[in-house]
Amino acid sequence: MAQALARIHGGDTVDPYSAGSRPLGKINPIAIAVMQDLGYDLSTHSSKSLDEIPKVDYDAVVTMGCGDACPFVIAKRRFDWNIPDPKGKTADEVREIRDIISMKVRDLLTELDR
Repeated sequence: MAQALARIHGGDTVDPYSAGSRPLGKINPIAIAVMQDLGYDLSTHSSKSLDEIPKVDYDAVVTMGCGDACPFVIAKRRFDWNIPDPKGKTADEVREIRDIISMKVRDLLTELDR
């Protein structure tokens, strides 16, 4: 959802990537549904591992609460948002998570001047 929300809020000013240390290989169907509420088709995305994103120096890397287990990705700035995993949550809970991510993405884009 963070990658999609970065595209929604940042448009052409950002080139976001999303990946995980333990990807499931598919996008959470509830996440797809709650993003559809915003008119975004998340079903076109795929669940990727960190090995599948470009090996570049990123302007910012955001983790979602993995703490010391977070893998290292080279970035000018690092943020840990400590946001709950939507896995196993209800649609309403995932909407709340989506809205938290959306707010944090907007704030980050402002901070990065995007």
